Amino acid sequence: MDNEYFVGWGTLALINAGLAQGKNRSGLNWFLISLLCGPLATLFIVVWNKLEK
Repeated sequence: MDNEYFVGWGTLALINAGLAQGKNRSGLNWFLISLLCGPLATLFIVVWNKLEK
């Protein structure tokens, strides 16, 4: 298996967790979702509105 693929996927999951926290969503939940869905999770995070506190 190609280790670069896994490193890239993991990095994307970390970026998504940061984006999710910036929109008042659970970083841990979105990290785990991103490990499963990858770029699709990024799309959802970007297009959804920020939650009110």
